[in-house]
Amino acid sequence: MRDDVCSSEPAALAGIFRDGARVGFRLASEPRTGSLLRVLAGSKPGGRLLELGTGTGVATAWLLAGMDAATRLETVDSDPSVVEVARTHLGGDPRVRFNIAEAGDWLRRWSGGPFDLVFADAWSGKFSDIDAALRLLAIGGLYVIDDLLPQPSWPDGHGPRIEPLLAELEGRPDLAGVRLAWSSGLAVAVKRA
Repeated sequence: MRDDVCSSEPAALAGIFRDGARVGFRLASEPRTGSLLRVLAGSKPGGRLLELGTGTGVATAWLLAGMDAATRLETVDSDPSVVEVARTHLGGDPRVRFNIAEAGDWLRRWSGGPFDLVFADAWSGKFSDIDAALRLLAIGGLYVIDDLLPQPSWPDGHGPRIEPLLAELEGRPDLAGVRLAWSSGLAVAVKRA
């Protein structure tokens, strides 16, 4: 078995990668992460999903590929130039709403109820504002983070924050989770009652 082969990539990815390169975006989710997001999104029929860190929409496309017609996705990013790439290729899908905002501010302002899946691919919601992100997670909801294994694209300060973050997540009695040394390095946790 090979785990580096992802079948059925979303059709929008080719255009997203092309336009993402044009705007100089190099932080897109890895294909194996995307394939996992597709599966996890499919496990939440009629659910409400949140993506923190839209970027150019690579992970957004994977999430949409797993969602049913009744599932809704809120996606948040502070950079309008990269979100415009995502909107160009995915904005016609009525299941997704794009939010231009700093993720921590957005988390504190959100009043629309809990989410069944939170993919935290931004600094806020992962390394900062984690309590705000987890407060919005429904019981039985999944919290997913990536970029936990060393990568050349890491910003300064990323690496030293990983172990304290994972220790914090593992120490929370309201979560049960697993570390995955796979893809870019992932952690998946479920919120318990």
